[in-house]
Amino acid sequence: MLQTVWVSSPGSWALQEPSCHRQGKRRSWKCRFVRTIIQHPCRRHAPKRSRKARMLRKIQICLCFCFVSGILYEISLLSGCVSSYLPMAQQYLTPEQVLNLGKSIIFLETTERLEPPPLVSCSVESAARIYRDRPIILFLRGLTNETALDLNTSYTAFSLLSSMKNVFIFPLQMETVFQETPLLQWYNQVVPEQEKNWVHVSSDASRLALIWKYGGIYMDTDVISIRPIPQESFLAAQKSRFSSNGIFGFPARHKFVWDCMENFVLKYNGNIWGNQGPFLMTRMLKTLCNLTDFQGTEDHSCQNISFLNPQRFYPIPYPAWSRYYQVWDKSPNFNHSYALHLWNFMNRNRKVVVAGSNTLAEKLYKTYCPTTYEDLIQNAKHRELPGSEDVE
Repeated sequence: MLQTVWVSSPGSWALQEPSCHRQGKRRSWKCRFVRTIIQHPCRRHAPKRSRKARMLRKIQICLCFCFVSGILYEISLLSGCVSSYLPMAQQYLTPEQVLNLGKSIIFLETTERLEPPPLVSCSVESAARIYRDRPIILFLRGLTNETALDLNTSYTAFSLLSSMKNVFIFPLQMETVFQETPLLQWYNQVVPEQEKNWVHVSSDASRLALIWKYGGIYMDTDVISIRPIPQESFLAAQKSRFSSNGIFGFPARHKFVWDCMENFVLKYNGNIWGNQGPFLMTRMLKTLCNLTDFQGTEDHSCQNISFLNPQRFYPIPYPAWSRYYQVWDKSPNFNHSYALHLWNFMNRNRKVVVAGSNTLAEKLYKTYCPTTYEDLIQNAKHRELPGSEDVE
């Protein structure tokens, strides 16, 4: 049990008790307790010390206090970072509290779907394993305070992810996310029911606002992490001279992200797929940089923004997306990649990972999201899954 000793001033005790020797009896338990804590003899019978010795003792006590305070502070941060989200009053953390820890990895689900399919689960789990010291946050548009209490028991993938120490699952409340950004006025005027690509457009907007406010890395829910990304400010090249917005990272309040939000509103056209996403990132990057073709596996850099080689995230380009679901004679090592984008938007036929198929995707699941593979792939025959690999 942690005890506290109150000290009134240097050299005197705040414990208002009789002295250590009283009527020939042994020292009181209080004196023995104090000596146990700081190894200080009873002042009445202590030999006099030199000024230097007293000063050293004071320094030791101060250093000890600072050391203990530092440990307690680290413990408080750790407990906030690695506690999984549980919709219970005593353990509830708000999105702001988690995001303010810094360097979050952010995923978004802007459909009303509540059960993450295996690919989404694999993306989140792989990030949680690669970035063990960072919060991994999955925002669900369909999650509300009314549904939160039942999710751990109702959905297999939700229960799997929420049990991971650094994974947090929160409702996506767009009006709150867009506060204090140029996107709020746009959001208040747009009519989602009349938007052709609302799921994608709302996701494009939300990721910009969250990264601008809190910093960190945004990832699509079909990105499997395989090693840490060393850069802090970066965009991912889908091909030479063209940026994706499926994965990017910046510190909080970065000017480039703010400029992207302003251009999002100024050049808004929800009828053109990608106009507020990869095309937005590309046209804004071109205002800063003279983009050139990539040679080999080098990255480009401009205005302190790293423009990462297509090999970092897109070693299999989108025209060849189906190769992830094929059997390879020799699997690639992806030595130049930080993560792999599986192009789920292209997966019109809803190809899935099947246990024992020996496809490249199955090998990736086994290696980077083994819990998802075991629970949602191998054991899929023994339970009824509410959802499927829907198109992102």
